[in-house]
Amino acid sequence: MAKLKMKKIELIALLTDSKKIIELIQRRGVVELCKTDEELPGTNVTAVISEFEKFRNTASRALDILDRYSPEKAGISAMLGSRTEVEKHAFGKEAMHMEKIMNSAGEIIRNNRCIDDAESQITQLEMKCDSLKQWQGLDIPLNFKGTASTAAFIGTIPYLITANEINSSLPTGTTAEIVSASKEQTNLFILASKTVEEETAATLRKLSFLPLSDVDSKTPAQLTEAAHSEIQRLNETSEAAEKRIIELDSERKELKFAIDYLQMRKDKYEALNSLNFTENTFVLTGYIPEKYTKLLKDELEKKFTVFIEYTDPTEDEDVPVLLENSSFSAPVESITKMYAMPDKKDVDPTPVMSFFYYLFFGMMLSDAGYGLLMVIGTTIALKRFKLEDTMKKTLTMFRNCGISTMIWGALFGSWFGDIVQVVARDYFGKNISSIALWFQPLDDPIKLLLYSFALGILHLFLGLGVSFKISWDDNRKADAIFDTVPIYLTITGVAPLAASILISVPSILKTIGTYMLIVGAVLLLLTSGRNSKSIFGKFFGGIYALYNTATGYLSDILSYSRLLALGLATGSIASVINLIGSMPQNMVIKTILLIIVFVVGHTANLAINLLGAYVHTDRLQFVELFSKFYTGGGREFSPLTVNTKYIKFKEEKINE
Repeated sequence: MAKLKMKKIELIALLTDSKKIIELIQRRGVVELCKTDEELPGTNVTAVISEFEKFRNTASRALDILDRYSPEKAGISAMLGSRTEVEKHAFGKEAMHMEKIMNSAGEIIRNNRCIDDAESQITQLEMKCDSLKQWQGLDIPLNFKGTASTAAFIGTIPYLITANEINSSLPTGTTAEIVSASKEQTNLFILASKTVEEETAATLRKLSFLPLSDVDSKTPAQLTEAAHSEIQRLNETSEAAEKRIIELDSERKELKFAIDYLQMRKDKYEALNSLNFTENTFVLTGYIPEKYTKLLKDELEKKFTVFIEYTDPTEDEDVPVLLENSSFSAPVESITKMYAMPDKKDVDPTPVMSFFYYLFFGMMLSDAGYGLLMVIGTTIALKRFKLEDTMKKTLTMFRNCGISTMIWGALFGSWFGDIVQVVARDYFGKNISSIALWFQPLDDPIKLLLYSFALGILHLFLGLGVSFKISWDDNRKADAIFDTVPIYLTITGVAPLAASILISVPSILKTIGTYMLIVGAVLLLLTSGRNSKSIFGKFFGGIYALYNTATGYLSDILSYSRLLALGLATGSIASVINLIGSMPQNMVIKTILLIIVFVVGHTANLAINLLGAYVHTDRLQFVELFSKFYTGGGREFSPLTVNTKYIKFKEEKINE
């Protein structure tokens, strides 16, 4: 199987059962709801949805705060995205404590707000203390304005000035004292007689004097002491709030439950927006994979009074697409989805590309040691942990890629580069020339290049073959033949002629290739413009097809040289790592260095080339293979399901 056949579902049931039916359908996760075309009234539950969203955001925020102050020690299972399985009855019991859970969430948020407010005030007080440092020498209140017979001025001149300079500028009866000074400013206390107050003020304005804006009735020392006391109090308040948050870490499990519970409730009420209602019934429509129709119908009819009808969707309906493949192909479904879901008339390219995907990935990484690590790591994870379907498929894909990598690495004789030869030579005095089951790419890169091109041609021919089948099944038999057979002949004919540039090719193969090339080129010229009504259109259509085949397929085939490039890169870097580790002559130092360089170097090499193999294998599928037959543009099946982050029901899916 590839694309599951979809059915249109129409369900009519009693209004009193609407929520229970929606909950059951949600847990089964096999129905995508859509708005019915019937002119029946719907319902507006926007306010309820907003309320659930608000409460969910509150719980999420509380959990984020807990993670900040009391980080959870996540195991490997959690890192792999595994959710906790719960029974339906246990879920129902927990839902009865929602009020208590939300109260705890509110308390966590209030304590966090208290910490934030305290930190904000502490920052302001620390800034105030910093600004008061330059006034510590002033032993009078900052708002001091003078006495009955004097006027006081406290402020700053924005440049450095000495006491003599300022006093010489001021009128008689005025005294200036420098409180502190720097290159940028001078802080002053000036005392003037009342008789010269206005004259002193005018002189100070000319000197760009800026009066102190703080009008507090305390001295700078008193203000600093009060600020430090307040900072201490705020720190104690913040510490108490943080301690309380950490104490509430016991509510973490309940908060996770609340987040998922409220998400489920929100999704359920959003689903109610898709329903239509009469006075006593409701109508549900949507899409369901045909394989689940009987199971769902039997379960609903057993539990509720309900009418269910399944029909085939019409041609103009936007039918969603759900993929289902064999255990060999299913792990690379994510690669197809990354590109585009198949249209309802498309074939699923997943089974078409899966073999070559594993083949090319292993050929690019091509180190048996690295492949062995991949197989061991992914197998342990798959066996030991309960994984979500997506993660399980991803790890299975990399396990299969690891198996392919082991095979190619053994064929090329690369086990962590040439570590076998290095250990045999440096520790046992034995020279091992090669352990390759086939050949070493570094010794004969041209051979690997030609095999890369040969595999590339087979890959392209596979895409053309799928295109042939699609056209043939669509009763376009002429298109199937004339759009593929001439290209097969042309490329097959060119192959031995092009290979003869690099290696010796038997003359018989070159002769056969020449005839095939001629036949293919003639067919392209004569048939490619067949849909044009004019002679010129037919002729130039053939010329364009011949040119496009020559340039386009040449470019495509050359793209497969990346199989050589990445394969050589992995092995070469691995060998250099081993060389660096084995450079010292002293055996103790050599052993220590080799172990360190081996672990660090090969880990980095594996990570880099693993990413490179993944990216370039994807590219060969997307650009070279898919362009030959695949359109895409479909919409992925999006059922009403238990869209939770932390928990899942044990009976969440329908079992076949």
